[in-house]
Amino acid sequence: MGGRAVWARGGNRAAYAPVRSALVNEPGDAVALARAFRRTLGCEECYVADLDAIMGAAPQHALLRRLGAVGTRLLADVGVAGLAHAGGALAAGADRIVVGLETLPSFAVLAAIVQAHGRERVVFSLDLRAGQPVIPPGLPQGVTPLALVGEAMRAGVTAVIVLDLTRVGSGEGVDLTLGTAIRRAHPGVELLVGGGIASAAHLRAAAAAGYDGALVASALHDGTLDAASLEAARRLGAPRVDHASDSR
Repeated sequence: MGGRAVWARGGNRAAYAPVRSALVNEPGDAVALARAFRRTLGCEECYVADLDAIMGAAPQHALLRRLGAVGTRLLADVGVAGLAHAGGALAAGADRIVVGLETLPSFAVLAAIVQAHGRERVVFSLDLRAGQPVIPPGLPQGVTPLALVGEAMRAGVTAVIVLDLTRVGSGEGVDLTLGTAIRRAHPGVELLVGGGIASAAHLRAAAAAGYDGALVASALHDGTLDAASLEAARRLGAPRVDHASDSR
């Protein structure tokens, strides 16, 4: 947000402040954090949420390019609402573009993005607040999370992030029941989860529920999860924790 990495808590974006992380000296230094995620923690992919763009401002493409230069793969949400948004982020260095429910005008737009850029480069984010979908005006209201994942799959995506904004920074863990339901309905989907992971036990539980990977932020910043604990989680068959995140 505003060129700085912020510590997200509970989805209350107005209260987000530059993150003070055990990994870097300068609060909010996004590029330094990306380097630390890669070099100190061994993370190979970084999830980037451009909060300015998600809330309607211009995307921070220059910062995205600097993050990409670090060498980690970038999984980027820049508030995509159409083909131009998606193409701009990919041109700026994103390896995969996240199309979030909260900014999606229609599933036809999602299908067009997949067709234009390839399903391997598009991820659908199932944005939730306290378990309820964040559905923007223009999309049918009252649709269940599982039904929304089905719509995204029909639009051609093969990867989905379950991201509950209320859980972000909470340390309370992720929704295991929803993960199990999605995995049962769509056994072939790449299923990621974010919001609430605070321990190696949370990672193991997420893996058991059917999630393939996890977005982790707070537990990295406060040092709860270090390089050794992440590697141990990988060896135990926990989710791929190579999706470091400053979350949303």
